[in-house]
Amino acid sequence: MRVGMNPQKQEKKIDLKTNHRVVICVFIPKLEGYYADIFDVLKLSVNSAFATKNSHCEITLVNNGSCKMVTDYLNQLYDDGIINCVIHHKENIGKMDALIGAARTAREEFITMADIDILFVKGWQENVEKLFNTIPNVGSVSPISVRASHRYATFSTMEKILLKKVNFRYEPIEENFDSYNRFLLSINWHKEEDSKLKWPVIEYKGQKAIMGSSHQILTIKRDLLFTTVPTQPSLILVGNNSEYKYLDLPIDVSGGMRLSTYHNFAFHMGNKVESWMTDVQNNNLLQPKPTEKEQNFTVNTNNDEMTYSFRLKKRIVKKLFKLIYKFK
Repeated sequence: MRVGMNPQKQEKKIDLKTNHRVVICVFIPKLEGYYADIFDVLKLSVNSAFATKNSHCEITLVNNGSCKMVTDYLNQLYDDGIINCVIHHKENIGKMDALIGAARTAREEFITMADIDILFVKGWQENVEKLFNTIPNVGSVSPISVRASHRYATFSTMEKILLKKVNFRYEPIEENFDSYNRFLLSINWHKEEDSKLKWPVIEYKGQKAIMGSSHQILTIKRDLLFTTVPTQPSLILVGNNSEYKYLDLPIDVSGGMRLSTYHNFAFHMGNKVESWMTDVQNNNLLQPKPTEKEQNFTVNTNNDEMTYSFRLKKRIVKKLFKLIYKFK
């Protein structure tokens, strides 16, 4: 028997005070072999995300079957307020299923999905959001500037260029030389020797971005998760084209452009912390956090056309039901 009324039913609608969420999938099953040093990488990644985000952004960590020490650490981050959401899976359900599943529960407009070995740099969030807010038809943005990915999953970007929706040209960006070489080394590719090599640059009303990106870290708009991303589970642990099918291709199919920031605002670390990575984080900590105004964000919670259709159908069905099946 129920006694009284649930007080939450008397409360007003929830105010959404954030518009950006970082979702990181964590799989560290043991602390030896390949995973011997990756716990330190995870700590640096989470701390850099926390140090560089503004107050309108929150962090979700998805524990995808990690060992007890890592699980305890994730719970401590939640207790300490470093993150405001942790999702636990007892066993590894696959990277994309864990990542997409968590991202779909988010309510924020912008969703950044990242590997556990991403080092965030101060300014990444503001520069990523700026591209979405100033350039039309943006499907995804990565804060890792990559020079040679402009032909990967960029059909829709090419289309916008051919239709003259944005300007396009190749130009050198010498400021990106060192950071790009760090990215190349992190994936075991050869360094580039010429800092004057040209980058594929798109421009819209003075705002520049790089055409293409990798997928170690990507920001998309939440709506994409419910339109072009497959609804069936991938059932793949990692790799085997799952990132392409569940992240890269849906961006292209959406008709949005695949971009990265004109200058680099994140690094891919790999499975071992190096001294320069700690230096980057120390510099993050020296930068003052921006003072953000208290703000409530709105989200599109319904489709008017679909709602009208549903209501009309509901009225008709209820009337027919009452006529055919009279309540006794």
